[in-house]
Amino acid sequence: MKSYLTAVFILLISNNLFAQNAPSLSSAKWLLGKWSNQTQRGKMVEEWSPVNDSTYGGRSYMITATDSIPLESIVLKKEGNDIFYIPTVKGQNNDQPVKFKLTSSSANQLVFENPAHDFPQKISYTLEAEDSLTAEISGIVNGQQRARKFPMRKM
Repeated sequence: MKSYLTAVFILLISNNLFAQNAPSLSSAKWLLGKWSNQTQRGKMVEEWSPVNDSTYGGRSYMITATDSIPLESIVLKKEGNDIFYIPTVKGQNNDQPVKFKLTSSSANQLVFENPAHDFPQKISYTLEAEDSLTAEISGIVNGQQRARKFPMRKM
């Protein structure tokens, strides 16, 4: 009985320590706001705002000379001890959201991965300076490593 109680006690302590070290949504606070990048097709804008303590909402759209075109809606959500980046892109994945799990974070970088997704398998955001960041999508397509960077400035 004594060894059973010891095992339960150790399990409770280790779960509590894991929960304390679990990533927090506040580690992505620098992402909040409006970011943009001028491209040949128009101005790409990405906006992030808090929804509640465990969720940030995002959306991206393209502003052309004549129109504003939605590109994707995004949810950044804490579920249990994990954080997920969940984009929904019209015309892709049967218009269904796809989950990418936070696999790495630091004071200026967030890396999300979903190895089972066709492309991208990795999405990262890197804060380059207080007013600039780079979003990058990457993964394997037809056996070849591909990556695309989206530098953005704070609006």
